[in-house]
This record gives sequence, C-alpha cells and structure tokens, in this order.
Amino acid sequence: MAKIILTVLELLLAIALIIVVLLQSGKSAGLSGSIAGGAETFFGKYKGRTLDAMLGRYTWIIAAAFFVVSILLFLVIRGC
Repeated sequence: MAKIILTVLELLLAIALIIVVLLQSGKSAGLSGSIAGGAETFFGKYKGRTLDAMLGRYTWIIAAAFFVVSILLFLVIRGC
C-alpha cells in the first residue's frame, strides 16, 4: 500500500515540478536580452522578480520533496 501511495505522490510531484519550471522566465542574453531588459525596467521589473523568486522557491521545495519521496520509494521497493 505504501508503494502505491509513494508512486502516486512521486508522479504528482514530477508533474508539479515540470509545471513550475516551465512557468519560470528564461535568462535572456545578447541584444534581445538588453532590449527586453530596458523595457523591463520601464514597465516594472520588481513585479517580475518577486514572481520569479516565488517560482524559484517553489521549485526548490518541490525538488526536495521529489528527492525525499524517490529515496523512500526506493527503500520501500527494496524492502529495507
């Protein structure tokens, strides 16, 4: 029973991790990044930074939970 619960939990965490990573904005580089950076300072870059910081925090939390559940699932399957 624990194996099924941990497997479902790991699947949900994997989907959540994919979604949170895809929601994050990429790091721009080059000429297009400098143009977007200028527009970002004009239109309020602090709002975007707080959202990016929040998504980054959620990414770390979900990744840590995924790691712990993966180890627990391994131990349950192995029989330790």
